[in-house]
Amino acid sequence: MKLIKKSELIIKKSKFIGLYYEVNSLLEVNTILEKLKKEYKKARHIPYAYKIGMTVKKSDDKEPSNTAGGPILNIIEKKKLDNCLIVVIRYFGGIKLGAGGLFRAYNQISTMVSQVDLK
Repeated sequence: MKLIKKSELIIKKSKFIGLYYEVNSLLEVNTILEKLKKEYKKARHIPYAYKIGMTVKKSDDKEPSNTAGGPILNIIEKKKLDNCLIVVIRYFGGIKLGAGGLFRAYNQISTMVSQVDLK
């Protein structure tokens, strides 16, 4: 497991921290997620998506359905990424973004963090 890229985005006082990891197993994914939950205890949401071969999973982590994990997974699939985990840590800034705003924010930070040259 290797952190490839980290990006940050602030939208209406909410802070989004995107993390792109290269992973090879579900054990690595679980280890990273547990570490992040401890490191970012005060974060409101930590949604993610990953693809390792044929194994694909997404989580909205209590955000409205398909507003967080869905956009993250869409970026993974659109860019044909594999052996990757994208996690977005969100600190709520006090202003509700609505479903559309959340979808756009998670899509934007996932796009930013996934712009890497893996060659």
